Amino acid sequence: MATQQRPFHLVVFGASGFTGQFVTEEVAREQVDPARNSRLPWAVAGRSREKLLRVLERAALKLGRPTLSSEVGIIVCDINNPASLDEMAKQATVVLNCVGPFLELMAWKYHEKAAAKGVYIIGSCGFDSIPADLGVIYTKNKMNGTLTTLESFLTIQSGPEGLCIHDGTWKSAIYGFGDQNNLKKLRKETNLKPLPILGPKLKRRWPISYCRELNSYSIPFLGADVSVVKRTQRYLHENLEQSPVQYAAYVTVGGITSVIKLMFAGLFFLFFVKCGIGRQLLIKFPWLFSFGYFSKQGPTQKQIDASSFTMTFFGQGFSEPVASNKSKPNLKICTQVKGPEAGYVATPIAMVQAAMTLLNDVADLPKAGGVFTPGAAFGRTKLIDRLNQRGIEFSVINSSEV
Repeated sequence: MATQQRPFHLVVFGASGFTGQFVTEEVAREQVDPARNSRLPWAVAGRSREKLLRVLERAALKLGRPTLSSEVGIIVCDINNPASLDEMAKQATVVLNCVGPFLELMAWKYHEKAAAKGVYIIGSCGFDSIPADLGVIYTKNKMNGTLTTLESFLTIQSGPEGLCIHDGTWKSAIYGFGDQNNLKKLRKETNLKPLPILGPKLKRRWPISYCRELNSYSIPFLGADVSVVKRTQRYLHENLEQSPVQYAAYVTVGGITSVIKLMFAGLFFLFFVKCGIGRQLLIKFPWLFSFGYFSKQGPTQKQIDASSFTMTFFGQGFSEPVASNKSKPNLKICTQVKGPEAGYVATPIAMVQAAMTLLNDVADLPKAGGVFTPGAAFGRTKLIDRLNQRGIEFSVINSSEV
């Protein structure tokens, strides 16, 4: 709730960045939602007032809202000036962070501090972790029994002009893979106990495998999904005594030509990302090293409008309590999460609806603050319903007893 001390429900931090401008547009849409009973006070934040004004003017033109710039607050702040960040945060109930830190490091450093102050820090609130993490929870809730294993297959559909992703995502991948050693060290220091395995252990597929159900080759998905889902499953097991689900994530790549192309791109990436000079080259020439998938310009509006995603889940489980790890599952389920273009349409929808859930479903959040994954924070809320209403659709394809 906005007050004199915190005048804004939402603040979009990093609004002048490539993704931030799309999040800004989505908040502007939410502001005039007919279902709202009152005006949504919000602001944009970033280093340059001029750039923030241009983002608001662009959104106003696109949405047909000529007075938008005068309806939205502007906060100037910089990540290199902590005092300015403090001032920004003091004015907001919820900050939508489009800048982004490393998630597991955040949890390790700030969970207890956030819990002590009743602050909720929820990472991975865009694509691809919201569809994956909430997709696992949705599938688990829809199975008439105990879900024990789940595989997801991400398929990206594009139009005649092809697919393109802004190089900000490319840079995040480079920094993430370049920081793998520190991440491994962090995980080792946490010394977490392995989660119990119910039923047979989930077998990992080969690096290149064929999915008969989807009639497509697939490769392991190298995004944050598996890590995020595992953290959610740990939280649900340790705090809510729920049985953990074994999970693996893949991305479909079509035919053998696409497989070969991606193999070369992957080899180039893994070779260069291991050293400083290689990372500099990857950052400087994203279009070259990604075989055209990433660029400094990002996708055109036509490419965005023609793109969509489907995440298909294949799960197995038991109708009765699991007797032993040698027991064979007797239930199968297939679910899907479908939505518009992933990076700059679905991600803003997911982020904004996560923020609205924080504002409106407080009683269904974890009792204390802290650093959470989306599934841990929103598993009991109405976020999936909100996403369904905004075009990110969760559905059961089939469910059967073996």
